[in-house]
Amino acid sequence: MRIISRLDIKNHNVIQPINLEGLRVIGDPNKIGKKYYKEGIDEIILMDAVASLYGRNNLFNTIKQITKNIFIPISVGGGIRSISDIQEALNSGADKVVINSAAIKNPQLISESQKKYGSSTITVSIDTRKDKNDNDWKIFTNSGKEKINISLKDWIQEVQKLGSGELLITSIDQAGTKRGFDYELIEYLQKIKLKIPLIFCGGCSGLNDIKNIKKYLRDDDGISISSILHYNIVKIKNIKREIL
Repeated sequence: MRIISRLDIKNHNVIQPINLEGLRVIGDPNKIGKKYYKEGIDEIILMDAVASLYGRNNLFNTIKQITKNIFIPISVGGGIRSISDIQEALNSGADKVVINSAAIKNPQLISESQKKYGSSTITVSIDTRKDKNDNDWKIFTNSGKEKINISLKDWIQEVQKLGSGELLITSIDQAGTKRGFDYELIEYLQKIKLKIPLIFCGGCSGLNDIKNIKKYLRDDDGISISSILHYNIVKIKNIKREIL
């Protein structure tokens, strides 16, 4: 199981959103990324927290800086809308790109990009929560503000067919809360029987939570964590010890 640090970035600062909204400034992404790298994190995901709002991606310079001192897989997301955006991200030093809203608006972007760069380069991000009206999981865009009339199961199946290399699935209701992973969601995903690796995100509370979620995940799956690292609740070395 991979341990992945997610850095949400706004105005060149790492922030910590709750339920994909609000924020608290954490610090400089270069310093934080380098710290987590030295402490043994497996991968880092950089997400432009306001790219959808402003229609642009501001992370390319950040990627160039952070990859000078970090030699683990780096993914970048937020504002990735086209093949040219993917190319610029990779040219800046990213190993993978994370696509969310653009994939929903233009699903063929997934197949086109995986043909050009390989499926291992393409991660599709899905933000989800359970709809109380029909008791089904729905997908959302724009930081969880806009509901899309597609079920989570149907979208996952479509994404897999189009050639995504992995999925980053975030529980909107748990994200940033430190209340624990969304076990109802992970159990739902078990029934879908994913064919590609999963990165599960949202709500990690600490070592016990990591120990509990491990039994649901395969060797090539991962968990994306942020709050418990940013607030020094858990050390990466202790997480690694827990999952061995």
